[in-house]
Amino acid sequence: MFLPQEIIRKKRDGEVLSAEEIRFFVQGIADNTVSEGQIAAFAMAVFFKDMTMEERVALTTGMRDSGTVLSWDHLNLDGPILDKHSTGGVGDVVSLMLGPLIAACGAYVPMISGRGLGHTGGTLDKLESIPGYNIVPDNRRFGEVVKDAGVAIIGQTGDLAPADKRFYATRDVTATVDSISLITASILSKKLAAGLDALVMDVKVGSGAFMPTYEASEALAQSIVEVANGAGVPTSALLTDMNQVLASSAGNAVEVREAVDYLTGARRNPRLHRVTLSLGAELLVLGKLARDPEHAWQMLEQALASGAAAEHFGKMVAGLGGPNDFMDNPARYLPTAKVVKPVYAQHSGFVTAMDTRAIGMAVVNLGGGRKVASDSIDHSVGFDQICTLRQSVDSSTPLAMLHANDEAQWQAAATALRDAITLGEAAPAADPEVYRLVRN
Repeated sequence: MFLPQEIIRKKRDGEVLSAEEIRFFVQGIADNTVSEGQIAAFAMAVFFKDMTMEERVALTTGMRDSGTVLSWDHLNLDGPILDKHSTGGVGDVVSLMLGPLIAACGAYVPMISGRGLGHTGGTLDKLESIPGYNIVPDNRRFGEVVKDAGVAIIGQTGDLAPADKRFYATRDVTATVDSISLITASILSKKLAAGLDALVMDVKVGSGAFMPTYEASEALAQSIVEVANGAGVPTSALLTDMNQVLASSAGNAVEVREAVDYLTGARRNPRLHRVTLSLGAELLVLGKLARDPEHAWQMLEQALASGAAAEHFGKMVAGLGGPNDFMDNPARYLPTAKVVKPVYAQHSGFVTAMDTRAIGMAVVNLGGGRKVASDSIDHSVGFDQICTLRQSVDSSTPLAMLHANDEAQWQAAATALRDAITLGEAAPAADPEVYRLVRN
């Protein structure tokens, strides 16, 4: 029998905890036998003394096993269960294309996603732009859509990793969120509870990233890859660029529209395309559906060209309560803002830098994100046709089209956008879309 305070003391003093001690503490978080004060003390001890990889694996699997761990055996699926997770960014609409793309290549993708956090947009908020789309189906409907459409993107149910939910709420109010050990366990406990055969992580780097430096992003990627593989799920991570908005849009309905245009071939942002296919290729290799990344790229390009990926997205939308003809006429269903006008640069030059986080916060201030958890979302607002680094702009070339619901909002967001974009006399060197691939 262990005592929570003794476990806290050991970690406070920099000792290594056993897997049994960690699992006992996590079970106490889940069943409320460990107090909020004890959770806070444990989180602070980990924040300062850190954890070994073995401790991180034990914390992750303990939180995974604190609730339901999904099994897909009863559906007799004929392909692997694969998923992707991103640390979040601005204009990061990859999940909406990658899920159906992977499904079109023969896998099944039960993607459990989140809402917007801070300046980063949330996949669930984007999908709720679609009338009728149900992000919280029961497990029976979730399974049916995974089987029929090959992909279902939904929100976390209360019975998945409940210990993480309570642990995170305490970390959030005790300044202990920024621990790579605790971030790793929080991300992976929810993902691994989905019963995956393989996972690819998209860890963002740059001015719009969750982690503050390249080194911190790299350390998080390495931790996630080692811990997930240690927990028995083949996992790789890509470090991808977030020094500018990833897609051509940032918002909710505007990003859904961009995802539809991407899948149907109407319009494809080249940076977004390369990041999406790089993640997809690694996932197909991990899932043993492709021989190597080159073969995987060919499969993904074919899934786009044939229309199969778009078809899988449409089936998912219809299966989760959205319109049956959504892919044919998204403009009929997606909400539109009252004031849609271009924002022009105040002088000409090349775009040399972008404060991507500030652009994300401009979307939040328009109403497209939350300042507190209880805020409602205005799905219609945001930016599209956003300029890119190295682009030449002038007084007749928009920095972006701005979607707002009144003139005052539009003016405030236009000022924020201009302030977030730096212009210079020469184009800067190009950053790669993918900095590094981290494999086990």
